Amino acid sequence: MYYQKNDYNSKKKDIIVAAIISNVTSREYSLLITTNDLEIGNLKVDSCIRVNKIYTLSQDIVIKKFGEGNDDIMHKVKNKINELVE
Repeated sequence: MYYQKNDYNSKKKDIIVAAIISNVTSREYSLLITTNDLEIGNLKVDSCIRVNKIYTLSQDIVIKKFGEGNDDIMHKVKNKINELVE
């Protein structure tokens, strides 16, 4: 899953992503995500967003977008990232 401003995506060849794993063991910088947290798409199983595992990828290697987080989960992701870098 990725979520960025469309302006960035149209100007750059990279996307910024956070790891999503199906191991829902509580970790300090992870957030539980379910299908209810998606504006678009489905998750096969409840998962965790690892906000301390952020990567930059070339848009060219993205095969499929499987979902898009709703405003609430994206706000939580941003808050967790802020906790991490403060």
